[in-house]
Amino acid sequence: MRASGNGSPNVCVQNLLQLLRGENPYERVKGLDPRLIDQPEKIAAPQVMQDAEWLIETYEPRVRVNEIRLEPQQSAHGGFVITADVTEL
Repeated sequence: MRASGNGSPNVCVQNLLQLLRGENPYERVKGLDPRLIDQPEKIAAPQVMQDAEWLIETYEPRVRVNEIRLEPQQSAHGGFVITADVTEL
């Protein structure tokens, strides 16, 4: 979390996509489903994209989701980075 500028919609969307379900003790449903994160990208991609879109639409009503992208992560462990193209309303 940044020291300032946390209230802008784009930053909030970015923070939501980095949160796993269960990490927030007062809002256990907020975040991405952690069961999908360890699966291969080809298998989990459609579910992760759907989960990310639901997450943004539910917890950040100030934006409209245009596109969700999964980009392969350049590390020895593999995985992917989730990015969202959103438009402020």
